[in-house]
Amino acid sequence: MKFSVEVITVPVTDVERALRFYVDQVGFALDVDYSPTGTFRVVQLTPPGSSCSIQIGNGITDAPAGSLRNSYLVVADLEAARRHLLERGVQVSDIRHKTPIAAWDGGFAPGLDPARGDYASFADFSDPDGNRWVLQERGHRKA
Repeated sequence: MKFSVEVITVPVTDVERALRFYVDQVGFALDVDYSPTGTFRVVQLTPPGSSCSIQIGNGITDAPAGSLRNSYLVVADLEAARRHLLERGVQVSDIRHKTPIAAWDGGFAPGLDPARGDYASFADFSDPDGNRWVLQERGHRKA
């Protein structure tokens, strides 16, 4: 049996504002923008390289706008991803890493994990409604 997460619904107040944020600033691809009535609209967007998309819209969820927390966007180079988002006008937190890494108890220290270990370094940002995304580094290869 295979289960695949393919879509996450992101509750927003203003679909156009969210669409512009995710496409123009974060860099997601617009897959679908479907609105058969004045009360229903679904917009599907996909992060570059992802097999999971997000949906924003009208009439697709009753979750409060801004209530999505800690959905992960995994990147191979956290510094480059953070810099890219900052250049596009996204407010991204400082980078932090797990400490102590061998016996992590929920604590963090500033900056990248010195060993650039998988799943050890993070930064986060929020969309205009306050939905929070976590950037996590995995697969970094030193040149």
